[in-house]
This record gives sequence, structure tokens and C-alpha cells, in this order.
Amino acid sequence: MATGQLFSRTTQALFYNYKQLPIQRMLDFDFLCGRDTPSVAGIINPGAEGFQKLFFGQEEIAIPVHSTIEAACAAHPTADVFINFASYRSAAASSMSALKQPTIRVVAIIAEGVPESDTKQLIAYARSNNKVVIGPATVGGIQAGAFKIGDTAGTIDNIVHCKLYRPGSVGFVSKSGGMSNEMYNTIARVTDGIYEGIAIGGDVFPGSTLSDHILRFNNIPQVKMMVVLGELGGRDEYSLVEALKQGKVNKPVVAWVSGTCARLFKSEVQFGHAGAKSGGEMESAQGKNQALREAGAVVPTSYEALEATIKETFEKLVEEGKITPVKEVKPPQIPEDLNSAIKSGKVRAPTHIISTISDDRGEEPCYAGVPMSSIVEQGLGVGDVISLLWFKRSLPRYCTKFIEICIMLCADHGPCVSGAHNTIVTARAGKDLVSSLVSGLLTIGPRFGGAIDDAARYFKDAYDRGLTPYEFVEGMKKKGIRVPGIGHRIKRGDNRDKRVELLQLFARTNFPSVKYMEYAVQVETYTLSKANNLVLNVDGAIGSLFLDLLAGSGMFTKQEIDEIVEIGYLNGLFVLARSIGLIGHTFDQKRLKQPLYRHPWEDVLYTK
Repeated sequence: MATGQLFSRTTQALFYNYKQLPIQRMLDFDFLCGRDTPSVAGIINPGAEGFQKLFFGQEEIAIPVHSTIEAACAAHPTADVFINFASYRSAAASSMSALKQPTIRVVAIIAEGVPESDTKQLIAYARSNNKVVIGPATVGGIQAGAFKIGDTAGTIDNIVHCKLYRPGSVGFVSKSGGMSNEMYNTIARVTDGIYEGIAIGGDVFPGSTLSDHILRFNNIPQVKMMVVLGELGGRDEYSLVEALKQGKVNKPVVAWVSGTCARLFKSEVQFGHAGAKSGGEMESAQGKNQALREAGAVVPTSYEALEATIKETFEKLVEEGKITPVKEVKPPQIPEDLNSAIKSGKVRAPTHIISTISDDRGEEPCYAGVPMSSIVEQGLGVGDVISLLWFKRSLPRYCTKFIEICIMLCADHGPCVSGAHNTIVTARAGKDLVSSLVSGLLTIGPRFGGAIDDAARYFKDAYDRGLTPYEFVEGMKKKGIRVPGIGHRIKRGDNRDKRVELLQLFARTNFPSVKYMEYAVQVETYTLSKANNLVLNVDGAIGSLFLDLLAGSGMFTKQEIDEIVEIGYLNGLFVLARSIGLIGHTFDQKRLKQPLYRHPWEDVLYTK
């Protein structure tokens, strides 16, 4: 066991099992104390590497993350404290790994419930190698104005209230972390404050004992008096009794053992800690308090009298000239986190993203204000979800059914079209699903599947201006623009696209008006007089019919319809639909275990 000071203003730690709040509290304490460097040198997160962003005062810093204890110790050889936030299942193994590192001197184990047999092995290894274990089941420890472990001493407000941002003259040790916070406050009220405080943990076998730390405090010149808070159960306090009797402690010790109320119960009582259970008179609070008093410790008559006893002992040392009370200093202001400042109404901050289609802040996600459960309970389909997320309103059933039909009819058009071909080639190259899908989607444009918006735009403009099919087609020809939505590589006037016929049949049966579609049919009649392949294709059918859907539903203004066409909503429908087929082609090629594709020579015209 170490015989002197454990920590200093330059102490750095490795933090095992990333927890944002305790690390940030350590860094805030560093800033409060005026440290030049953060006390957390590195974070160990098994299986992960990289950096974690945290604040050191006003500055945002990146703390390295390591996947193993060995790697962290090698990268930060000056970090000699290991703070273990692992669960009780892995705390012992990770702590032993840390103790075996030559750079680690102190290990703090936060977890409760570590098996006693494992703890005994840790204690034995630490003692034989002159290392210190604090815990298990501990909140840790603190050296005022220098270094603290994890959540020790709680919030910054509590730390400032307890004057822990600068060193005092009192060494404190207890079993309880919660009572430590209470005692830091008590000691700050009646003395110049804590120099170092340790909570050894409430387990039956703590890694270090009350007497271990009292003997350390006795060797630290800045510590002028000690305060001990024990509890019933176990015999740890008796090692302190022996040290006092043997004259190993020459500074005043104020001690109290909690649990005197246990005698009021008729049967044996287990208090909060695993070790807080009296096993006879010697382990009772009364028995321990009496033994400490007889050994020379200053023991009050009750816990209520403890504060006055500490005050009296401190003032006596001041009178004797053994303590010169610390001068007060004003600590710096810790910058408040933006989230808490906004919540308290102290600041306002602009948002970075605007969303009007969905909200995930409540108990369940909402699409355009409609809860997810409501969508399922009403038996709504994909078309209804698209109407909510794309158009921000619930469209009539015939509209959402039309959307679903479009998706089904456009999901795939065989392996030979450019999108499917690209996807197949990419999948056969061994690429993943997303890469294969995107390679196919990137072919969608004016020449493949991306003409729906243009078809809608030109048909709408021509119809709204009252152009005859002749004027429309010939006008486009003079501009050198092909009529979007007209023409097919395979289909002819005597071999119409079945998809177009199905869409037209549904619209004529269900839509209140099909004026744009009928105009597109009139345009087709004129173009077929020029060439047999200039038929209305699926892009033209969907584009014209979507205009009828938007106009005929009565739910969109003219400005909204123009905006929907301009933004590219209708092409979005083809992208969504064709993604289904492209994903299918990817799975098909991988299922068939097809090799890398190479285009045959005979299918290429080599020319100069």
C-alpha cells in the first residue's frame, strides 16, 4: 500500500467503459481547479477506437479511445490511475489487467457486486506489488484542487459549495460514497476544507482499508487532521484502533461509526452496504466507537455532535499554530452546457434543421402529425405513408391506391434496362447492397425513368395554354426538344404498354377528372401519325395522371401543384419503385453466386 499522496495536479487517468457524464464532471473539476491538462488521458472501450469529444472549460477537446488496456497504457505512459466503470461481471478481470500494467499505480473499481473471491485476488496482487485498489462499490476519491475520480463529490455546484476546488487541511475517509458528499459539506462548514477524501466502498472486503488511508494521511504534511466515518459490520475499524494504540498516527483523528440504531431492532438488520451487517458486539457501531475512543480518537457522543467535534478539533489546531487556514479563492465559472442553458431559459439558439413531415420526440414517431400506431390500426398502406411524408396530408383512398399501383408497375422492367444492368454488374463485382443499388439508381435521368416530371411539366404547360397537340409537338420540335413521355424502344401503336393501359383504366374508373391524361392521349394520336413507336410510355402516363390526381383531388392549390412538379416528386415515385427491383436483382445475382461480369468482345465495335 502506498504510504503518501496518491494524486496531484498533474495526475492523469485512463477511464474504462466510456460514460460521458462522469468524464465530463472530471474535466469540469480540472477546469475549476485551474489545471493545465485534462485529468483523463484516454478512454478504453473494448472493441472501439477513435476519439470522444468533450469539453475542457470553454474548449472542446478530443480524448483518444483505445480498444484494449494494453494499448491505452502504451499510448499514455504517464497516466497512472485506472478508473473502472465496468459492470460487476467484468470489473475484476479488467482491474487485474490494469494492475498488471507497470504504468498503473491506482485502480478504482466503481461496480457493486464484484465476487468476493475475485476481490481478494485483486487485493493480494495489489499489496504484493505496492499498488492501491479503491473499491469495489465505491464512488472513488478526490484531492481538492487537484484530481477527482468519476462522480466523486457530485455536481459542480456541490463541489464549489464544499470548497473542493482548492486544498484544505483535512484528510477524510469513509466507506460510503453518499455520506462522503455529506461529510465534505460538513467539513467545509467548520474547517478550511478537505485536502483529500476517499470512499473505500461498502463491500465486505474493500481493496484498501480505513487505516490504510489514515496512515497515508499521517505522512502527508498538508494534512493536519483526519476524519473517519465507519459503519457497523466487519472489523476494518479495528486495524485503525491498533494503529492508534501503536502510536503510528500522530495527528488528531475524529471518528464516528454509523449504525448505532441497529440495537433498536429485535433482529439482525442488513443496512445498505454488503458489509454493513453486525456480526456481534465487536462489529456493532457502539463497540467500534468505544474501541476508537479508548485508542485515542476523538469520538462524539452521536452523529449529530460530529460536526461540532470536527470544528472544535480544527479550531484547537489553529490556536496551537499547527494550521494556518487556507485563504479563499474565487473559482472560475464553468461554462454551462447549451442544452441545460436552453432548458432553463438562459439562452436561445438557432436550430440547424427544419422538419415538417415527421416527429420522433414523443412516445412514438408521427408522420405529418399522425402517430405510427394510428397508421397501423387504421390498416393504412404504403401509399398512405407516402401521402403523409411527401404531401403532408392524408389523400383520398383512390389517390393512395394509384400511388401503390405506380410503385408495383414500375418496380422492375427486366435485367436489360440500364439501371438493372448497372446493378447486376456491380453486384457481380462483389460490392454490397447499397453500392449495387446506387449504381443502378444513378442511371435514372432524362433518358431512363426520369422523364415523369418533364412529361408532367410540358403536358401541363401545353394544356393550360390551350395548345393543340399539333402546336405542342411542332413547337417542341422547333426547340429541338423531344416530347417527354412519348416514345418507346419496343412498344408500338399496335403493341401498347400494358402498364399504361392499366393506369388509364384505373384513372378513368376512379378519378373525378382525367383532363391531362386525355390531352396526353391526343398528343399520342398525333405522334403516332408520324412514327409507330411514338406511343405514350409509362413516364408520360404517370406524369399526366399525377397532374389529374393533384388537380382533381381538390386538396392542392395551383402553386402547390407547380411546386410538386418542379421539385421532382414524380421522379421520386419512379426512384422509389425501381429501388425494389434493383434490390431484387442484387439479391438474385448474389444468390446465384454469379462471377465478375466482363462484356464480350463481339458486342463491341472497335474502330479508330
